Amino acid sequence: MEFSEHIKTANVEDVVLRQPLHPPSRGTLCITGHHLLFSDREEGSSRQVLLLLKNIDAIEKSVENLLAYSGLFSSAGHTERISGSSGTITMKCKDLRVLQLDIPGMEQCLNIAHSIETLSCLDRAPEMYPFFYRPSDLSLQDQWGLSSPEKQYSQMKEIHDRWRLSTVNRDYSVCLSYPPAVIVPRNTGDEVLKKVAKFRQGGRFPVLCYYHKKNGMVIMRSSQPLPGANRKRCREDEDLLQAVMDGSDKGYIIDTRSSQQALQARMTGGGFESKSCYSSWKRLHRQMERGKALQESLIKLVEACGDESHNMDRWLSKLENSKWLSHIQTALSTAGLLAECVERDGHSVLVHGSEGKDSTLLISTLAQLIMDPCCRTLEGFLALLEREWVQAGHPFMQRCAHSAFSHARLQQESPVFLLLLDCVWQLWRQFPLALGFSEALLLRLATEAYASNYGTFLCNNHQERCSQGVTKKTHCLFQALLRPRERDYYSNPLYEPTELAIWPSVHPQSLQLWRGFFLRWTKQTRHLEEAQEEIRNMVIEWGKLALS
Repeated sequence: MEFSEHIKTANVEDVVLRQPLHPPSRGTLCITGHHLLFSDREEGSSRQVLLLLKNIDAIEKSVENLLAYSGLFSSAGHTERISGSSGTITMKCKDLRVLQLDIPGMEQCLNIAHSIETLSCLDRAPEMYPFFYRPSDLSLQDQWGLSSPEKQYSQMKEIHDRWRLSTVNRDYSVCLSYPPAVIVPRNTGDEVLKKVAKFRQGGRFPVLCYYHKKNGMVIMRSSQPLPGANRKRCREDEDLLQAVMDGSDKGYIIDTRSSQQALQARMTGGGFESKSCYSSWKRLHRQMERGKALQESLIKLVEACGDESHNMDRWLSKLENSKWLSHIQTALSTAGLLAECVERDGHSVLVHGSEGKDSTLLISTLAQLIMDPCCRTLEGFLALLEREWVQAGHPFMQRCAHSAFSHARLQQESPVFLLLLDCVWQLWRQFPLALGFSEALLLRLATEAYASNYGTFLCNNHQERCSQGVTKKTHCLFQALLRPRERDYYSNPLYEPTELAIWPSVHPQSLQLWRGFFLRWTKQTRHLEEAQEEIRNMVIEWGKLALS
């Protein structure tokens, strides 16, 4: 694709930029294949604003003829007389910023708007900016990613007598959304896995995602089985789950759908594990919203946060109607249930919903954070996200195609990853010493998932990343976040490791709106951030003094 085809006007002088937390400024606007660059031309100012076009969720434009006096920019007390035509472009970004450009000249305004609309909606990964981004301190020759299933398995010596690494999916023919290698019960052969995959939606057969060292119990994840209306059986699937028991009398299946939804799924070929066929497994249903309902919840919440009426009843009503905090509560309580089954009751658990790519990954990640201190370090948390989201096949490009402002018709967008980060923030707020990373890391991840210089969140699964050259031609975000300067910035200076599980409170009074994200572009939040940064720096200095 030639980006120049979509750029009729490459730069415009005398543009006014209005953005949150800054006074209006006049300067030059340039547009490239991937960025908008605004350079302030005010005397004594060298400020530049660089905006990734992929970050723009929606634009609104208006054009008008002008013959008026403006008092906005004046020199020596004289107002300027403006005549002719001009236009305004309002850009609503995926990181929830709202920027406005006042552009002189109707034609120039319409050309810029057309370029933004076209270039912000590129949907082929190789056309996106990560394929062009070349920072000086990272090399494409570096290993892409922090780990791999092979490396994870080699480090888990204690499971080698019961579990094995299978490469049955090495050519992605068994499951398109799984990585080439997965961990499965040792006595389950690859031919059996192929049969089980045909009995699970999208081929996502049960695989190991967590081993609890304290008692040897495991968490597995998969998609729903496919008994359908005729209640078909798959002996191989039953045997695989029985192999997980290893002498235990009972295991749990946490289904992230209601029992009614699971029953209805039978009518379309899906279903659940029946008690008669899976007698050692107890099914627990915990309905979690997904897809369109979750996306609409985000849209309502962002609308509520942008309400400038200053009416308390209106704010509380809109916040409640969004149901976002209810989704937080459900996710944390379901993850708590999963952790309780493993940590306190001493039983293994299989987690799935329908596809096993969204709420399944959400609660398995949160449960591991609750139980496993290794996942709470900065590097451990990033490795957890890579393992449970990137490698496990969460479809980032589909789910994060749009944020809360887009006028496009909803398709497969759903802010499941953002919901995860919000849940982690709730944990971070309730246990400020137990997590080794800061809120700044969560904010960075929330931004990068929707628009990034890095290739980590491109595509929908491992197979797509390999076939489209993401792992060869882009840089990995997680590796970049572990460079010394970034590591210092994103670490929690108050971190005190604990081997204990951290059980979150899910009482309504315990859950709060994530102001740092949803109100990040307001003055009040920015003042709070500045105060927190000052406290952080003081803590770091005190730490240095204590060591000296």
